[in-house]
Amino acid sequence: MKVLNLQCSFRHSFEGWFASEDDFQAQLARGLIECPLCADKGIQKLPSAPRLNLGGHPTQDAASLNRAQESSPAPALVSSGDGSAMRKADVMPGMSAAASPADQAAFLQALRHLVANTEDVGERFADEARRMHYGDAKARSIRGQTSAREAVELLEEGIDVMPLPLPPGLKETLQ
Repeated sequence: MKVLNLQCSFRHSFEGWFASEDDFQAQLARGLIECPLCADKGIQKLPSAPRLNLGGHPTQDAASLNRAQESSPAPALVSSGDGSAMRKADVMPGMSAAASPADQAAFLQALRHLVANTEDVGERFADEARRMHYGDAKARSIRGQTSAREAVELLEEGIDVMPLPLPPGLKETLQ
């Protein structure tokens, strides 16, 4: 089994597991590999160093790892409207190229949480949002699709909506 470090053209980094280098190249040529964050198929393999267990060499201890984590800035939080909070992230393919793999994983985890805790109303989004706003339907967390013009009209009516680009991979179980 080969574990490869991969990156899309938007510089999102992720890992891929393949039976061999030939298997990776075959899947890449057939367009079967895509970024789990933005579904970009412009994938390249990053150089990686093998892990050598040389024993006896000192490793970074847990205390120094904790200090490093404590000194990094806390992620911004936004309310999801139901009392829970999720990480705020940039819009997807434009997610900062400097975003670490941990930030990318947190972003995907927040999106998975959102998908799991909202009802997909599809193309009926604008109508359903209005029905809830005016008390004709039970208030709940929903997601769906609408045009940019319709979204602006909802905002002008005082109905809070937010664009959310969902990567296709969130519609399936990611391995």
